[in-house]
Amino acid sequence: MPQSSDATVGTTGAKTPERVYRFTPTQDWFSHNIPTWKKLIEDVGRQTPSPRVLEIGSWEGRSAVFMLTELCNPTGSIVCIDHFDLLTTAAGKERYKKLHHNLRIAGADNYRVLPQFSFPALMSLLEEELEKTQPGFDWVYVDGSHEAVDTMLDGELSWRLARKGATVIFDDYHWDKEPEDSKHHPKRGIDTFLKLHEGEYECLSSPEDYQVILRKTAEMRIGFLVGGKKPNLLVNEALGYGINVAFTIDSSYCQPAAVAIHSLVERTPGRISIYIINCGGLTEEHETKLRGSLPRTNDVTVSFLPLPANSLANELGPSWAKLDLHCVLPVERVLYFDADILFRGDITPLWETDIGNRAIGAAPDVGHPMGHDQAHAALYFNAGVMLMNLKKIREMSDVMLGKSRQMQDSKLRDQDVLNAHFGDWAPLSLQWNAQGLGTYVRYPSADRERLNIAEMEEPLIVHFTGPVNPSLVDVLNPYIQPPTAKPWGFFGAPGHPFAEGWWKMLAKTPFASFATPKVRASRQREAVGRAIADAVKKFQERVNGVTDEALVNV
Repeated sequence: MPQSSDATVGTTGAKTPERVYRFTPTQDWFSHNIPTWKKLIEDVGRQTPSPRVLEIGSWEGRSAVFMLTELCNPTGSIVCIDHFDLLTTAAGKERYKKLHHNLRIAGADNYRVLPQFSFPALMSLLEEELEKTQPGFDWVYVDGSHEAVDTMLDGELSWRLARKGATVIFDDYHWDKEPEDSKHHPKRGIDTFLKLHEGEYECLSSPEDYQVILRKTAEMRIGFLVGGKKPNLLVNEALGYGINVAFTIDSSYCQPAAVAIHSLVERTPGRISIYIINCGGLTEEHETKLRGSLPRTNDVTVSFLPLPANSLANELGPSWAKLDLHCVLPVERVLYFDADILFRGDITPLWETDIGNRAIGAAPDVGHPMGHDQAHAALYFNAGVMLMNLKKIREMSDVMLGKSRQMQDSKLRDQDVLNAHFGDWAPLSLQWNAQGLGTYVRYPSADRERLNIAEMEEPLIVHFTGPVNPSLVDVLNPYIQPPTAKPWGFFGAPGHPFAEGWWKMLAKTPFASFATPKVRASRQREAVGRAIADAVKKFQERVNGVTDEALVNV
């Protein structure tokens, strides 16, 4: 880019007044950045054919002209924000005039100047961008006020306008006119911004550099709305509302929970609050590994919550913990998931499902569509995936807890209680809770004919129902093949179309070493040995009991 006050553009070499950049030679605070910026521009230019640039603080336009000529032409564009003394002074009016002149030479019509302070200008841009099909900017340069609070605010608002992958540059990190720890120095504001958005960017500069250069790795989130113009999803995003998810696990289900958490976050963008209820044995090491299972952390939080001393789970056992959620979680709506789940798609549509005034939304139980008790004549749901209206549940909690104690010995325990108590539940598609794949879903059943089994052909949530390890009787029974089991058990999950997908997801977690073929085979041998030993012991106890009884009767 030409840097002198009499530099010309064009191919004829003629120096006409209208083709000369009007820069003040003694006010060149930009040209030393050109070598660094040229390297960055190559990356941005490869990512998008029509890059959009946002600049806060333009002065006479040296950096803006560089961006127009080097990055934006022929189809890109730039928005420049500068207050120009609000055009109330001769100096401000002159800078405004020079900027327009220089941009007109460099970029014809692909520029826009907002003669305002940055805050109102950025707020206006946020509103405008919200209405665009492809909002956001690919390059953001923050070089406005030197006040720390202003720099931080400029960074925060422009960050919301920066697309994922955008280059974001803060100038004057080592400005020498004020002490760097002063509130009148931009460094304090930049450092605050960096801390606030930790995990959302890759830093491309060094601490000693004069500019802080970031590449944004987080999704764009405008977070600003004008009422009634956008769907509920954007309203929820702008208001900071995310998806609430709950798991109830003990130490034995830590590995499966890691797979569930990783696949959930990998498949679902946006804000997610994950609540893990400690049902026993979860240590700090377990918690560290579960947090380490997150593929991203910028907009996902994990909270570990203990069970209250008077909880139903403490009284009747860990499997009852889902009936304690209403008195443990600090939210009014939550998606509950068993830990033996693999997510294959975005759960946002599930979260947004309207279940009316019902307490629970759930999918039918594929194994027992009409319940396992012949007296049960209504559709029966599986409690491994539930959209729960905790506000409604709290209104009915005393009756539910009383029924739990009455039915504590029922066949499927907590699931039976939930079905008995919440008879008016909202049915969900089986794509949100695909059960029995590769096993009992194929067995003929009059009850299963009532279900739309086709919904499970490409499920968004796979639920590995059944025991971790099938009994020796089921393994040897030729009429139950393959038996229902979970991928990490000694028998694996033969015939299940997504069993290997579960292992591939485990390999992405801190438990990756357990997913190697050698370790899998070793663990299987150990588990088979224990299963055989247990079966032999039970066989001997049974034989001895029968023999003793026979001797008594002789």
